[in-house]
Amino acid sequence: MRDPYEVLSVDRKASAGDIKSAYRRLAKKLHPDANKNDPKAATRFAELNAAHEHLADEDKRKAFDRGEIDAEGKPRFRGFECFGGGGPRPGGGPGSGPGGGPGGGFGPDANFESFNFGPEGFTRTTRRGGRGGGFGGFEDILKEAFGGMSGRGARAGAGSTFESEDFGMGADVHAALTVTLPEAARGVTERLRLPTGKDVDVKIPAGITSGQQIRLKGQGMAGQAGAGDVLITVSVAPHAVFTLEGADVRLDLPVTLYEAALGAKVRVPTLDKPVEVAIPPWTSSGRTFRLKGKGFPAKSGRGDLLATVRIVLPERSDAELEALMKKWQADKPYDPRKDM
Repeated sequence: MRDPYEVLSVDRKASAGDIKSAYRRLAKKLHPDANKNDPKAATRFAELNAAHEHLADEDKRKAFDRGEIDAEGKPRFRGFECFGGGGPRPGGGPGSGPGGGPGGGFGPDANFESFNFGPEGFTRTTRRGGRGGGFGGFEDILKEAFGGMSGRGARAGAGSTFESEDFGMGADVHAALTVTLPEAARGVTERLRLPTGKDVDVKIPAGITSGQQIRLKGQGMAGQAGAGDVLITVSVAPHAVFTLEGADVRLDLPVTLYEAALGAKVRVPTLDKPVEVAIPPWTSSGRTFRLKGKGFPAKSGRGDLLATVRIVLPERSDAELEALMKKWQADKPYDPRKDM
């Protein structure tokens, strides 16, 4: 993954508020719903979420700034601090380069540190070289550090090279997934291609809402101590008919002029299947009918469906209707705005 500061387009001295603002701005711009024709939109959005998680966590951010972890949160291998005093020092005193005296360079009393990886993670060992051993102590450290490593961990004849996933737990993989409101209400299983190119089946539980995450244990990047996880941020796409308000679902219910005046049974869509609702005579626009238990599932129970009546005139003008309305206006006028 790229540098999280670069992904969020913020300075390394940016405050927590600056990082949050940058994330919100870019999330609106890069959300897959706003880039439906871009096949790379989900990957960029997942990268943005990963960068925000990296910098929003104060401990992770400090560790990254110190160079202890990389942009994916993996520990960096920092090599061997072979000089007891932290490196050559002017004047050939303690801690100086080769031949610099006790405690310096690779002399018989040099301090060596070795880094080993085992079931408990990294271990760091400091030892002094033997007086008659020359470089023997350093070779022993190399054997201790690299013994038993093969393949990517050590290449014969070329020194030792490391890949970040050879140390510690593997990295988490971040991805984004968008579902419809009915799918979020009933639950669904979706097949998702991760930024790594791997395909996984994701089970979306009933009642999930935008912004919630699903964790797939052990499905992330591999590491020597085990694979990381996959973190999938779920978004619920806006619906053409339904609007979610907590656990309640709202919709506008169009009815004809004669249905509103005379009453009728009309078909009302829900998140499951349509139901019939009785519209009583003389129903005005704006009247709301509550359908118990036909809303969105939640911990406190399923919400309700709130259907608000909207009287709709015919698409084309009608001379007979217009004549009737003119007669009605003249004979039986009324003012619905008198109390405003």
